[in-house]
Amino acid sequence: MKTFMPKEADIKREWFVVDATDKPAGRLAVLIADVLRGRDKPTYTPHVDTGAFVVVVNADKIKLTGNKENNKIYQDFSGYNSGLTETKAKDIREKNPERIIEQAVKGMLPANRQSRQTLKRLKVYAGATHPHEAQQVKPLELNF
Repeated sequence: MKTFMPKEADIKREWFVVDATDKPAGRLAVLIADVLRGRDKPTYTPHVDTGAFVVVVNADKIKLTGNKENNKIYQDFSGYNSGLTETKAKDIREKNPERIIEQAVKGMLPANRQSRQTLKRLKVYAGATHPHEAQQVKPLELNF
């Protein structure tokens, strides 16, 4: 029996929408990362990108468990001496709530060239609307 290897022409990318309202950030990020990589499909192959597009809405209403709202720190480094800036999660939620989900999903992906391409298929929006209605987005089943 031969091993099935998906070709680029055989890959059909679907569009899914996820409502992040009151969902734990880490658990949601794991499910999104699996769909982006294609791990939910029977044709999954680690070195072939078979994943789908994921649209996340209501990113500003995501739930951070415990005391992470005040204790979790996001770091940015400019590359210069003393160029490290640290920002709390509650400040990130006010200024750029999409970043919480984007960084959580990025941390769930392997650090390679394929994951940088995969991350481009993640679309995150703070509000309830998104401009991807023409792609016939389907709701993603969340089991947690």
